[in-house]
Amino acid sequence: MSETTLLTASELVAAYATGELSPVEATQNALGVIEEREDEVNAYCLVDPDRALEQAKAAEIRWRDGNPIGWLDGVPISIKDMFLTQGWPTVRGSKCIDPDQPWDVDSPVAARVRENGLVVLGKTTTPEIAWKGVTDSPLCGITRNPHDPTKTAGGSSGGSAAAVAAGMGELSIGTDGGGSVRIPASFCGIVGLKPTHGRIPLFPASPFGPLSHAGPMARSVDDTALLLDILSLPDHRDPTALDTALGAYREAVRRDVRGLIAAYSPTLGYVDVDPEVAAIVAAAVAALDEAGLSIEETDPGFSDPKPAFDILWAAGAAKLLDTFPPGSEEKVDPGLRRVWERGRTYSASDYLGALADKAALSILMGEFHTRYDVLITPTLPITAFEAGHDVPPGSGLSEWPEWTPFSYPFNLTQQPAISVPAGRTTSGLPVGLQIVGPRHSDDLVLAVAKLLEEVRPWASR
Repeated sequence: MSETTLLTASELVAAYATGELSPVEATQNALGVIEEREDEVNAYCLVDPDRALEQAKAAEIRWRDGNPIGWLDGVPISIKDMFLTQGWPTVRGSKCIDPDQPWDVDSPVAARVRENGLVVLGKTTTPEIAWKGVTDSPLCGITRNPHDPTKTAGGSSGGSAAAVAAGMGELSIGTDGGGSVRIPASFCGIVGLKPTHGRIPLFPASPFGPLSHAGPMARSVDDTALLLDILSLPDHRDPTALDTALGAYREAVRRDVRGLIAAYSPTLGYVDVDPEVAAIVAAAVAALDEAGLSIEETDPGFSDPKPAFDILWAAGAAKLLDTFPPGSEEKVDPGLRRVWERGRTYSASDYLGALADKAALSILMGEFHTRYDVLITPTLPITAFEAGHDVPPGSGLSEWPEWTPFSYPFNLTQQPAISVPAGRTTSGLPVGLQIVGPRHSDDLVLAVAKLLEEVRPWASR
């Protein structure tokens, strides 16, 4: 593997500006790693070298002429196969979606990526309709962790996380309805941001509506901020999208956060955390405290909101799956079929009750953030487990949300939350730290994440 395939996007762009490296060379390097490692990792469901190199050549000319069209012009990127991407099928990990049909519409994220000159290498794997916290599907098989291919990459944006971690492109874009950007970011040792709901426009609307977010995935916090600047540009097709941000995230990420007050909740008051994970996160929090962030250990004061999440999640899945062709019940992932069946049992009253619980949790967290600027937790209570399983083998758990208790609460509240590498276990597996901010404080969350990256730069290596 070339060392250039593990450069950050910011480092690539700096090399383009000096002529030390070209977009064509960077794209060729990324494609080389895909050829070398894809059979082992299975991060991509579609790779288009010819199209990627054509985009890279155009970017190379722009850089040579001194006219790049964006902050990330010519940087290799992948897109999760949940986003419509003109000219390529979007089958969402399912055998029930016909790939042989017109694909002539770009989702907002795909459109923004093209407009800003990034080089799209291909589309990354997802569990069927992105329904769970690991990445495998009847269509695409198992996506594995680049740090240890016997382990899961996490999910549902596991293909994106694995691609970035393995050097198969500097950036990727995932979706996060219950942790699906942050879970694989933690397992694979990269940065993954779930921004405030509506910050990145979505089209078509997700059936997981109030839970669903798109999010940038990268090897550094700076790159995450740069990509968010692009992805958060407006798109009229999303009626729930937020107004354009007042400032640039690429600048806000360098905000001085020393002196702000952070709550550190090791367990949220109810989570069992692996001792080694707990120790790594605690050490990272201590480093933040020493760097000048004022840390207070406290819990936000809510009980596990899984019952409300389960209703919203299963009802959304059932709504989408009911549009699948007749006979799909026998083709979908067996676990997804159980969710489908359960979702059909919920009434409108059940759904509205879950929305009421969601609102109550949001109000509680809003009040909490009048006292604490951010909340810090582990991203996950465990490290990556054996690939090919929905839950850790031998754990006694039955559903993926049972081992992701730190992530889905903040889909319910729609707050920005980022996973940043905190360190590695003695066996070499990455551990992530989660930073959660009040709604609309994406800039603050990024700035605290940047401070952690500065005081513990070895954590992501």
